[in-house]
Amino acid sequence: MKAPNLFFSICVLLLISCTSSDSVDYTVPTNAEQPEDTFDPNADYNILFVGNSLTYYNNLPLLVKTEAASRGVIVNTKMLASSNYAIVDHWADGEVQTLISSGIYDFVIIQQGPSSQQSGYDMLLNSGADYAAICEANDARLAYYMVWPAIVNYFTFDNVIANYTAAAEANNAILCPVGRRWKEHFDQTNDFSYYGSDQFHPSLQGSRIAAEVIVQSLGL
Repeated sequence: MKAPNLFFSICVLLLISCTSSDSVDYTVPTNAEQPEDTFDPNADYNILFVGNSLTYYNNLPLLVKTEAASRGVIVNTKMLASSNYAIVDHWADGEVQTLISSGIYDFVIIQQGPSSQQSGYDMLLNSGADYAAICEANDARLAYYMVWPAIVNYFTFDNVIANYTAAAEANNAILCPVGRRWKEHFDQTNDFSYYGSDQFHPSLQGSRIAAEVIVQSLGL
């Protein structure tokens, strides 16, 4: 079979992005497999990350650990992240409930696709309530890692910010407003270097900003 025309492939990708801005990944990054973090029994905090490629790309949990260490705080991180997953998918798998019920986590950070649409907000709110309940029962604090839309869906950015903010407030959770920090930077500088080459996943710089915001938001 003849290889598809490059221009045609790009057009198809953009069409998918425009019609399904809450479907998360658009492309599957090459660095999906990340080494498991080592566990330090003397760490100050244990953090569980639950998300998709916007969490595992550039190994965000490791960057959070590094950022915290620069402030003199030692954390252990555990990542439960799969490509194209929403928080309802992790809940359906069942592993996240087992991890939270272990009682070892101080913070549980949840993330899914941009969630600019009503369906995305409903998941953040309603499934987020399930996470909030199990976190409360196990002395953990729930936190929302606010993400961002692809550049092609930039017009939905305000909805992403509003939906993550409202869901976090409704579920009495911590908000890690990474997307809002990104948009403030873009609007002030017109510099979009926080985006990676596919214009959706973060560059290393973008992930480092995310780590900084997360550490600040958790009060570490």
